[in-house]
Order: sequence, then structure tokens, then C-alpha cells
Amino acid sequence: MIFGLSAALYGKITVNRGRVQQVNFDTYPVVRMNEAPKIEVHIVESTAEPGGVGEPDTAGVIAAVANAVYAATGTRVRTLPIDPTQLRIA
Repeated sequence: MIFGLSAALYGKITVNRGRVQQVNFDTYPVVRMNEAPKIEVHIVESTAEPGGVGEPDTAGVIAAVANAVYAATGTRVRTLPIDPTQLRIA
């Protein structure tokens, strides 16, 4: 979930002269603990083989944030990261 929120809010990658500028977490911002929502985890028993547990919710979190922006502003988000300067109240 934190990776999805980080991608939606901060996940901009810039390239200068063929080199990516965000080389580590000091230059690539991620959602920090003080910015993160409370997250509840529920483990569901299953007889199925184990699979990914962190990756599946990434796209869902991004979609939820984009839909929340639409509900609040009436503006559809079409690119990531979400740029507040491109939002307007409809």
C-alpha cells in the first residue's frame, strides 16, 4: 500500500543526459510513517499455494487515490504522480 501511495503522490522519475536523477531514497520520495494512513491487515486462511502478498494492492491503491481526487475535485487523474497544480474544482 505504501508503494502504491508513493507512486500516486511522489513517483516522478526524471532523466538528465541519459541518467536517472532519483538514485536513492534521499532523492526519490516515498510516503513516510507520519504521512501514511492506518493500515489493517487481515490474514485469510486458504488451501491455495502462497502468492504475492504486497504487490497485488499497489494498483488498487493508486486507483482509489485517483477516484478520491475525482470525488473531491471533479477532475480525473490521467497521469502519475498526481500533480496538485493540474487539479481544479469542477
